[in-house]
Amino acid sequence: MRLAMGAADIAALLMMVITPALLLPMAAAGKPPSFSCGPGAAQGRYAFCDQRLPVERRAADLVARLTLAEKVWQLGDKAPAVPRLGVPSYMWWSEGLHGLSRWGRGMHFNGTVRAVTSFPQVLLTAASFDDGLWYRIGQAIGTEARALYNLGQAEGLTIWSPNVNIYRDPRWGRGQETPGEDPVTASKYAAAFVRGLQGTSTTTLQTSACCKHATADDLDDWKGAVRYRYDAKVTPQDLADTFNPPFRSCVVDGKATCVMCSYNSVNGVPTCADPDLLTKTIRGEWGMNGYVASDCDAVALIRGGHHYTPTDEDAVAAALKAGMDMDCGNYTQVHSMAALQQGKMTEQDVDKALRNLFAVRMRLGHFNGDPRRSPLYGGLGAADVCSPAHRSLALEAALDGIVLLKNDAGILPLHRSAVTSAAVIGPNADNRGALLGNYFGPPCEFATPLQGLREYVKNIAFRPGCNSTSCDFAKIDEAAAVAGWSEHVILFMGLSQKQEEEGLDRTSLLLPAKQQSLIAAVARAAKRPVILVLLTGGPVDVTFAKNDPKIGAIYPGQAGGLAIAKVLFGEHNPSCRLPVTWYPEGYTQGRFYILEGPSAKSMHRPLWLTYTYAYLSI
Repeated sequence: MRLAMGAADIAALLMMVITPALLLPMAAAGKPPSFSCGPGAAQGRYAFCDQRLPVERRAADLVARLTLAEKVWQLGDKAPAVPRLGVPSYMWWSEGLHGLSRWGRGMHFNGTVRAVTSFPQVLLTAASFDDGLWYRIGQAIGTEARALYNLGQAEGLTIWSPNVNIYRDPRWGRGQETPGEDPVTASKYAAAFVRGLQGTSTTTLQTSACCKHATADDLDDWKGAVRYRYDAKVTPQDLADTFNPPFRSCVVDGKATCVMCSYNSVNGVPTCADPDLLTKTIRGEWGMNGYVASDCDAVALIRGGHHYTPTDEDAVAAALKAGMDMDCGNYTQVHSMAALQQGKMTEQDVDKALRNLFAVRMRLGHFNGDPRRSPLYGGLGAADVCSPAHRSLALEAALDGIVLLKNDAGILPLHRSAVTSAAVIGPNADNRGALLGNYFGPPCEFATPLQGLREYVKNIAFRPGCNSTSCDFAKIDEAAAVAGWSEHVILFMGLSQKQEEEGLDRTSLLLPAKQQSLIAAVARAAKRPVILVLLTGGPVDVTFAKNDPKIGAIYPGQAGGLAIAKVLFGEHNPSCRLPVTWYPEGYTQGRFYILEGPSAKSMHRPLWLTYTYAYLSI
């Protein structure tokens, strides 16, 4: 479980790039936020500026005033301005997985505020099983997004988070982004986080949340099986019981205003071209009031990856007719006009998508005049980013997600007055990158585990032991020698983003290369049982450590440096539970079965039904 940022007090200020009046694209920091329909504006006479009208009617009025060419160019994640109507440009893509992120295109960190509060990675936070905590984290991220928008360092308030895919395979590189393997927990997380992110107002959204990636998506890249073309073979029961509940909860309970369709196909149909999923289920049965976004370039993959349609125009038409409204990328912008001219789709198909898109922008208040004058969010600014309250919440979240796996030797908690020296060993002890997690933003404060421990122990001998987490080169004898004369030994091992991340699945649950040998040698040399802290995104096989009496305590997952120190020294009780099963290596070997068609059309894992706690008896 990977913690978003390091220490307890991790925060930062993001700002959104804003623009004058509404007529110019948002580009440079320091300008006022972009908006339309301000006092005295020429477009004020139009119905889309009349706040007394329902947003659906206002959006329809605006769409009706656009030319066909203007409509087509609104279908991508970067929507250009329409100066003649006073419509500002808009960037749909922003990220807020565990704090506002530098990934995406909508957030900028080159203005008054240059960092944001970074919370623990989602899998660690999920270990708290505390939906109140999840809500408050979402609320803090939404508040900081609004503050940045007011300051002029954001081009949008549509946050493409949370990731509520089910963590079915322990080697999945993006499992760290999710609430784990249990559909009930993931559903509760989804609703709580979305409610916090979007705010409590019934008239104006704080931000717009987008739950991703629907559906049955938990494969990135494993021995060439790329996420861009695999076909998930899933039974209707498993869709209903396992994969879809978190998305349903997002919409029904959290009132999410966006769902993102995924790269993969499900039973032969690309999700972004599936009307049963997008229109019948998400919008119809669940009643979503918002828009459907595609994962980036997923519409292009309907043809190029899945070979589901013969032409680009057919792919665009299939997506829009199915219920996708906005394509991350410019593929729909490039090919929609030709699709219209060829009769693959109609202008009404485009209008339907645009009404959904503009209605969300209107609910965000972008067509209500200057957002800085909003009675709800207009007063938010730099003081609301990286605030003391948010820093405290980041520490609380880090503490509440730490799980104790073993303390057989009773070595914990350590007593501050009794520990005068210690050996700290391992490549993750002083590694900033190991604490960042996927989709991170610049933290305003940071402390590695080594820095956190220096607050408690005066004399520390630090040896990294390995050249990196890959540990293809290790100084085992040196580390063992230091352990032999030290009073206490704390090991910080595990993984980094070079072993697991978006686009990179692991092929093994074992610790990389020489890490296990290093741990065993240090444990043998130490005077008393050692403490092993594993900083990883997903599970690793710790059977060897569980069975070694010289390894007295094990903490999996990752937290800020200060949070780890507080737990080790008994200032916080690590009473949380794992939200994902930690398997031995043998359980996964040979169980990842991939079927590739003659043109790489289909890939699936029939052993989905054997993974996770729910299917251990099968």
